[in-house]
Amino acid sequence: MDPEASRTSSVQLAKSMEGKPSVRFLDPTTAYDLWSEVYDTDNNFLQALDTIEMRTLLPKMFSQMSFSPPWKIVDLGCGTGRNMISLLDLSDSTVIGLDASPKMLDVAKRRINEHAAQISRASEATQRAQLELYNLSGSYQIPPCALNADALISTLVLEHVPLSIFFERVSELLKPNGLALVTNMHSDMGAISQAGFVDPRNGEKVRTQSFAHHLDDVVVEAQKQGFDIVSEILERAVHEKMSEVLGARARKWIGVTVWFGILFRKQA
Repeated sequence: MDPEASRTSSVQLAKSMEGKPSVRFLDPTTAYDLWSEVYDTDNNFLQALDTIEMRTLLPKMFSQMSFSPPWKIVDLGCGTGRNMISLLDLSDSTVIGLDASPKMLDVAKRRINEHAAQISRASEATQRAQLELYNLSGSYQIPPCALNADALISTLVLEHVPLSIFFERVSELLKPNGLALVTNMHSDMGAISQAGFVDPRNGEKVRTQSFAHHLDDVVVEAQKQGFDIVSEILERAVHEKMSEVLGARARKWIGVTVWFGILFRKQA
């Protein structure tokens, strides 16, 4: 190559990179430990959409329960405890949050305590909440308190785990006829992007392991491991009106299917 052309190309590349943050790839646990500092405040529109959908999905799950309350419900990949608050509003039921990130669990503990302080029977509510360290894609033993669950939710977690491992762990956690409510980033979005955030300390973009699981593959693997689909599969694309609710970061995703939700039942 002509040396002058090579120098010109290098200069053009350098200019094209000006102003763009560097990207650092970390394992999921390390990434989410860092993310815990801003996870609930960085205007993640997919999390906001998931929270909205869970307002109707959780009651649907409860209506399909095969067992009488009180229930044991596992939040697999509970993160900062976003959904545990709603689950703890169920009278007398035990809610167990599992996550691989110690710092996410620290935030979840604070969140649960703050919620409990605002309601009656606060001490009883905190006693019904348990938080345990568990990496579902690692070699960790499942905490005994989480076994034989009546139901399980796992929101925006599946993309970080191979499908076979995920459904193996879910099956181990649930009792026969137990329900599993699973939501995730849609593969249409996953083909373009992946989970990540900007480290507020240095402006660096942090990425982690992410699989763009196709919906058909999710269903096939779940059925292979003994799960039936309970109700219709939900898919959500961002539209103009929705973007006004989800925030500015959602606008570039208008027209793209970004989320799906499925309710499964473990076969008896």
